[in-house]
Amino acid sequence: MSLEIRPLLPADRARWEPLWQGYLTFYKASLPAEVTETTWRRLMDPAEPMHVWGAFEDESLLGIVQCVIHRTTWSVQWNCYLQDLFTVEAARGKGVARALIEHVYREAKAMDCYRVYWQTHETNAVAQVLYNKVAERSGFIVYRHNF
Repeated sequence: MSLEIRPLLPADRARWEPLWQGYLTFYKASLPAEVTETTWRRLMDPAEPMHVWGAFEDESLLGIVQCVIHRTTWSVQWNCYLQDLFTVEAARGKGVARALIEHVYREAKAMDCYRVYWQTHETNAVAQVLYNKVAERSGFIVYRHNF
């Protein structure tokens, strides 16, 4: 498989949205259209600390990864939160997700981040097989309070 990983461009919106919706469906989530529109706009805005890259084979978008770069109280360097990672079903098990993660590592290092981190649902056992190979498990449990 010959992959090209590159930032998505405004013209990629029609290819990105089915993967974004697939990601939401995987996590049994739905968002208002306004959130999807705002997310896309932020991902395309160079002034925003958000990034999106796609893994392409020829013209087919096989996977996406979306990150947020932010400050932290634990370092003078930046943190990179790998927020969303999704591959089309046909690409699973073929190294696309690993290639996207490794791309984020390179980009985060170039942006002077000291850490890339992410979370996954405890039931996402298939992804955890890969994650255990490319990162260390932090042991932290996530708590949240929504408004």
